[in-house]
Amino acid sequence: MSHRPALRHVVFFSAKNQEDVPKIIDGLNLLAGIPCADAFEVRRNTRKDALSAQVDVVVYAEFADDAALAAYKAHPLYQSAIDVVRPLRDLRIAADF
Repeated sequence: MSHRPALRHVVFFSAKNQEDVPKIIDGLNLLAGIPCADAFEVRRNTRKDALSAQVDVVVYAEFADDAALAAYKAHPLYQSAIDVVRPLRDLRIAADF
């Protein structure tokens, strides 16, 4: 039996302008400095699925519980990432399961 995280956090982003995708990735990578996640990745969408072409960047994180996710979102680096990314992004869709 494999260990599964208690909470997975996945966020999809699209850029207003494609030339800003590297800046969005850099801004989202600020989140890696937050110690609350058990796993954390920022990846550019490879667009292998034609139906998901509007997604440019994906953030994936795993947390022990709801309190760890709340602490992650309360960390000052979370707001720093928002300050960089929000002006550059169009779509943001988050899912927690």
